[in-house]
Formats: sequence, structure tokens, C-alpha cells
Amino acid sequence: MPLAGAAVALFHGFTSGPHSVAPWAQALADAGARVEVPLLPGHGTRWEDLESVSAEDLRAAARRTVDELLRDHEDVAVAGHSMGGALALDAAAHRPVTAAVVVNPALRFASPLAPLAPALKHLVRSVAPIADDLVRPGVSEHAYPRTPVAAVAQLGRIQAAARRGLPRIDSPVLAFASRTDHVVPARSITALGQGLSPGLLTVRPLYNSFHVATLDWDAPLIHEESVRFIAGLLGSRAHRAVQGPRA
Repeated sequence: MPLAGAAVALFHGFTSGPHSVAPWAQALADAGARVEVPLLPGHGTRWEDLESVSAEDLRAAARRTVDELLRDHEDVAVAGHSMGGALALDAAAHRPVTAAVVVNPALRFASPLAPLAPALKHLVRSVAPIADDLVRPGVSEHAYPRTPVAAVAQLGRIQAAARRGLPRIDSPVLAFASRTDHVVPARSITALGQGLSPGLLTVRPLYNSFHVATLDWDAPLIHEESVRFIAGLLGSRAHRAVQGPRA
């Protein structure tokens, strides 16, 4: 098995849950990895429960998952979709991970109103969700039926923290980017490329999926290339530690 001995911390998206990345998690596990997909704070219950969750709560939950895996595994990769991608990148900036794999990572907002959420939350409690952005029919990510505006404000803080941390990442990053995404703008991938050190980022375009590509037609491609990418880096973290910092 190409990922035998490795571990992956895999994070789901905003207002969604582990269901949205379950096939991806299974593919990594089938390749031999130990995979942890935590239910992030404020998710999997009622949308009202997400209102009181802070960016720090979500970032800490992601890091705890990585820390638990690092206690038992030399090679730990982080992965995630949308907000989960931002959390994976944030963790990679602060933990010694072997690789990061992200699908349509949410480093920027598409909506021009989203950055105003810190003020708008006092006027509007919730808005209609932007969920199930898929080409494939009959599939759902099971996101909340409403999106709390206070949580959008916290998502903005996660995005800002993830962008600030990009220069700290020293592990290779594979990013899958849907050519048509109605939730996360193309400038999110641009921000990723601008923030990372040269040579660390590989971008794989997806032509047959919208935002929730982990459940869309390109999911098998994500599974196959994720396994190949992580497998090709096993042992590299230890090698980099021996060789010292990059020039």
C-alpha cells in the first residue's frame, strides 16, 4: 500500500461535515493511510450552534487533530476542502507536516458582501446557504439550511490567518481548482501561489466539477492524485530535517 505508515488529517468545509469528504477519506485509507476526519466545532448539529464558534476554535481543532497524528506517525499530511483547505494550510504553517492537499481552498470570498459580515451580523442573523455546488446530480454535501452571518465573519478570520501563514509552509502543496466554482473565486488560488515559496505549489485544474469537487465527477481524480502526491513525499520531512533549511 503506497501510504502505509502515513497519516492524513482531513478537514471538511464550512457548514458541511465529514460526509462531504468521506469518499476521499476512504480512498486514502484504502491506500494504507490512517485518516482522521474530525467533525469541526459548530458543525453537524444546528446552524445556530455555529454562531458562537470562533476562528480560533476551528483552527485549534484542526491543529489538535494534526498533533494527535504526529505523536504516532513520522509522515503526516493535511488535506481539506474549502474552509477545510484553509484550515489545512493554516496547520501546515505551524506543524511539521509532510504534505498538504487542498480542494478549492477558501482563502478569499467570492461575495462582495462577505467581508462586511463583522458589521452585518448585527443586522442580519443568517442568510441562505451556498451549498451543493455540484455538476453531478442527486448528490448533497448535507450543509446547513442557513448560514449564520457571525460565522461568515469568523471564516474571514480563518482565511486571513491562513494567508498570513503561507510563507511559513515548507512542505509541498497540491491544490485542485475547479474551473467553474460558484463559491470560492479564482483569486483564492492566486493568493495561494503568491504566498507560498517558489516551487512548493502544484495546481491541478478540475474541468468536470463545481465547488464541492470531493463529491463531484472529478472525485476519482482527486483520490488518485492525492495518493500519488503524498506517497511521493513519504520520508521527505525527515530528509529535510537532516539537510537543514531550504536555501
